Amino acid sequence: MLAILFMMPMAKAQNAIQRMKLFRDWDNYEVSSVSVGQDGTKVIKVWGYGRKVDKAIMQAKKNAIHACLFRGVPGNPKTPPIVAPGTKDKVLEDNIDYFYDFFETAGGYLQFVNLTTDGMPSGQDRRKVKGGYKVAITVQVMYDNLRKKLEADGIVKSLNSFF
Repeated sequence: MLAILFMMPMAKAQNAIQRMKLFRDWDNYEVSSVSVGQDGTKVIKVWGYGRKVDKAIMQAKKNAIHACLFRGVPGNPKTPPIVAPGTKDKVLEDNIDYFYDFFETAGGYLQFVNLTTDGMPSGQDRRKVKGGYKVAITVQVMYDNLRKKLEADGIVKSLNSFF
């Protein structure tokens, strides 16, 4: 019994380490700004990789939200990340379980994504690569709603809190 009790914290720590590695290695995707949408939304073009086209599309949606949260979106206009630059690792470390659940397949991130391209990507937006497909989709992200959700959940500070 004692051995099991001692192993549980180690298993949880290992799981947290694996989750952090997953998020730290997640910056290998392309994203660019298409336009500023209406009512606090951003329209961006983002690429995703997957063994099948539908898996690549799902990854592209996750990449769109990840970019808005942690990287920002280059282009004209440039969109800054919701998580303040320089605090990404600390925010991830303090809230790893939150983000792991948030980015699960069919997780909370989907409520902030409106897919703006219809159907399966084709032409230059769908490429066969080693191990699967690389696809690009245009996504409308509910940027302001995403920020409000993270503020309400205590993940990021409100913009008003600095004044």
